[in-house]
Amino acid sequence: MSVFLDACRRKPTSYTPVWIMRQAGRYQPEYRALRERVSFIELCKTPDLACEVTVRAVDQLGVDAGIIFADILLILEPLQIGFEFTDDHGPKILNPIRTAVQVDAIPERIDAAGSLSYVMDAIRATRPELDVPLIGFAGAPFTLASYAIEGGGSKNYFETKKLMYGDEGLWNSLMARLSNAIADYLIAQIDAGAQAVQLFDSWVGCLAPEDYRRYVLPHQQTMLSGITPTGGMPTSNGRRTNVVPVFVSRNVNVTFQAVSAWFSSVALALAALALKRSLRPKGTFAPIFTTAGAASAHR
Repeated sequence: MSVFLDACRRKPTSYTPVWIMRQAGRYQPEYRALRERVSFIELCKTPDLACEVTVRAVDQLGVDAGIIFADILLILEPLQIGFEFTDDHGPKILNPIRTAVQVDAIPERIDAAGSLSYVMDAIRATRPELDVPLIGFAGAPFTLASYAIEGGGSKNYFETKKLMYGDEGLWNSLMARLSNAIADYLIAQIDAGAQAVQLFDSWVGCLAPEDYRRYVLPHQQTMLSGITPTGGMPTSNGRRTNVVPVFVSRNVNVTFQAVSAWFSSVALALAALALKRSLRPKGTFAPIFTTAGAASAHR
């Protein structure tokens, strides 16, 4: 049994397992050489290469779990939200989502296994090559929404908050579509062989706790209930019933005041958050398990 998975399930372990959110990257000469031949998106969409860089990072770092090489924005493609990666400014949304017509054009569900088959193929190729568990992942609804609305990264999330506060019905419609797609995507990764799934809410720390509770948490709950046994996940599939979800956010001193109580009711070993080390400057989530109001900043 894996130390990582034991820790996720709140079982005793002989040491604290370690993994890193971005394991393969430009710190590696091999990765830089590969990127001279292929673009980032080509790397994500070529299962053999995604497998190669995932396995190499695990071997070089000696971590207790691997994380499949992909990107949180890949899901936007089957959602018909066009984007591109630029070398100088990062991801760019070609037509930011800010109107009801645009939201209505987003599919309510996606065929994640088919439209994102290259991610599933990469997972299937990588599992046999690792001696440690493999983590799949997705972006959380708020972070994906903020990218889609802002058109890329943002320092103040003006357009996101303008839509969220100004048209709650439209906001909920967008978040519902994203939440459904994320659940479908994570289930497809689990079915492909991911032993844990990690949900990145990189930008949700820009919200106050009361805003998180009102505008985000209901969608987060609905999305997670679609992939967890307590939410009615089909029990015929052993992979799904045994999967471990892990939540990652920035500024968790804000967001986990709102979410930690609910997460603790999901009997899926959220001690992973306390035991995880992301190797980023501001530490771990451990304080949330002593008091919800004393959570420390994550990074």
